[in-house]
Amino acid sequence: MRAPISIIIPTLDAADGLAETIPALIEGLEAGLVRELILSDGGSGDATHAVADAAGAVWLSLPATRALRLRRGAEAAQGDWLLFLTAGAVLSEGWSREVAAVLAAPGAYHFQLRFRGRGLLPGAVAGLVNLRARLRLPLGEHGLLIDRATYDAVGGYPEVPQLEDLAIARALGKRLVGLPIVAETCPRAFLQPGWLRRGGCATLNLVRFLSGADPKTLKADRRD
Repeated sequence: MRAPISIIIPTLDAADGLAETIPALIEGLEAGLVRELILSDGGSGDATHAVADAAGAVWLSLPATRALRLRRGAEAAQGDWLLFLTAGAVLSEGWSREVAAVLAAPGAYHFQLRFRGRGLLPGAVAGLVNLRARLRLPLGEHGLLIDRATYDAVGGYPEVPQLEDLAIARALGKRLVGLPIVAETCPRAFLQPGWLRRGGCATLNLVRFLSGADPKTLKADRRD
């Protein structure tokens, strides 16, 4: 039996993040779960391609939006299940056992987010975004494990300029369930503008999107 899961990571200058992410994925490879690793790249100028080659990953070069790169990664994938991750995410030890346990139950699953960092803010922000995930509105950093049939049924990631993770989560609705797997990541997207400013921007975009605003009109909120 062929391994069921294709792992898809959108990348952009993500060499350092991949160096953290890939070692934790070996557990799934050894468990016979991982069929392939696909990197859908937006035009990296660092060593991302070299890291991909060293890991034996499938390389897709698509200087396009993150949503389109996710879609193209899914189209290229050969697995019956798709696991979307962000570069820099490190899955907690034992993740392969939790994943294996749900492969007989088609649907969509997200993980629990933890930020690497000192102080109160990383933990507080992670708590808030995990609460949001329990409301079935996870971030891309939570990861998404979804079987091919369910992914196709909701139309996959929509071709929008941003908030593609929220859009697919809304399409999935009650089919989206949390798993007790931690995806620990570097909060680089929060560090540059500041935790409060970044969190405020994300919350405002969320409220406006849920109110029906066109993603094109929202403030840019890129993470890769």
